[in-house]
Amino acid sequence: MTLTLRRSLTVAWRALIAAGCFYGIWLSWNLAHADSLFRHDTESSVRAAIDLAPAEPAYYMRLAQLDDVHARDLLETALRLNAYNAQAAIELGLRYEAEGDYVRAEKLLLQAWNVDRTYLPRWTLANYYLRRDNLPAFWTWARRAAELPSTDITPLFQLCWRVTPDPATIAKEVLTDDPDTIRQYLGFLLSRNQVSAVVDVAPRLVRAGNMQTDRALLLSVVNRLITSNDGGAAAALWRLLQEQHWVVADTTVPNNATFARDPQPVAFDWSLPVYEGLHSWPGSSGLEAEFSGRQPESCTIAEQIVPLASGYYNFSYSYRTSGIAPGTGIEWQIQDAKTSAVLASSSHLSSDTLKRESVAFSVPPAASLVRLRLAYNRALGTPRITGTLVLISTSILAPAART
Repeated sequence: MTLTLRRSLTVAWRALIAAGCFYGIWLSWNLAHADSLFRHDTESSVRAAIDLAPAEPAYYMRLAQLDDVHARDLLETALRLNAYNAQAAIELGLRYEAEGDYVRAEKLLLQAWNVDRTYLPRWTLANYYLRRDNLPAFWTWARRAAELPSTDITPLFQLCWRVTPDPATIAKEVLTDDPDTIRQYLGFLLSRNQVSAVVDVAPRLVRAGNMQTDRALLLSVVNRLITSNDGGAAAALWRLLQEQHWVVADTTVPNNATFARDPQPVAFDWSLPVYEGLHSWPGSSGLEAEFSGRQPESCTIAEQIVPLASGYYNFSYSYRTSGIAPGTGIEWQIQDAKTSAVLASSSHLSSDTLKRESVAFSVPPAASLVRLRLAYNRALGTPRITGTLVLISTSILAPAART
């Protein structure tokens, strides 16, 4: 090869490389310009972007939303450019459904599922079969949607509720062992005030869930069951939480009988309301309550819901006070938690030395929950108290035959 020929080939090769570089720069600029036009998000700008980048499926999909007249053709183009575009298949399928072409619609929605096994195609197919009144297929796809939940699958439960407002059927058909699904279903039931239905669902969350993640929700379920006067279900869930070591609880009645630890946010532990002028805190010496004289004339110092079978009981407590005169208004009340009827009351608490007292009471057959309430009600003719109460221990004895 002559020197002249070699030089000619070198020049040609360099020219080819330069042309390739210029083409790459032009192509990059072209695509960048197309993307800029696309982001203007008007019908004309998206069309201009398609002129510059005719192989971009997303441009056709966006134009289909802006140009309803040609939407079907645009979606078909997007799907032709990318057969794995599930979103295009879904939107095109819904177009065919709206036009009454159910065969094509179903085929496209199933095509979306075949290329994309995420939540959206499952959810879309469940909706489609519900609209077609094909309930067996609806439940199949609702179950598949629940197997791979989105961040929020409340709309799925709402869809199921339209089919049957029966919590047990929905749980049987779509509920999985996924804790997030169970958690969201519990929230859905509570939002619809289906408190009795959570009895069968909540234990599934205890088995599948995580104490750190799910304890607060389950304690709120216990509280809702108590508020709904379903004492048996509330107590059963509470016992399950104890057995699984999700809560700290005692075998004594009442729970946390000596106030040795901070109460948990559940009615089966102590509630210590906060008021101006009344400061209460649990500790190694029991519950200490300090009255400044600015507290309300009537207020609750501490209370707890206790599940008890009908029968006769004896409530015992030990305490001491400082600066609180006799007959000035601190007393225990034992109430029917459902009706708030007072089953028994103690004498007013006042003693500068340690004192142990007890109150006998009976739980009627209709009651399963009692409220143990330590209250202050200013006695007539007395000023608001100032001083300190230390409640050292409490105890409710097992039922005994009445003598």
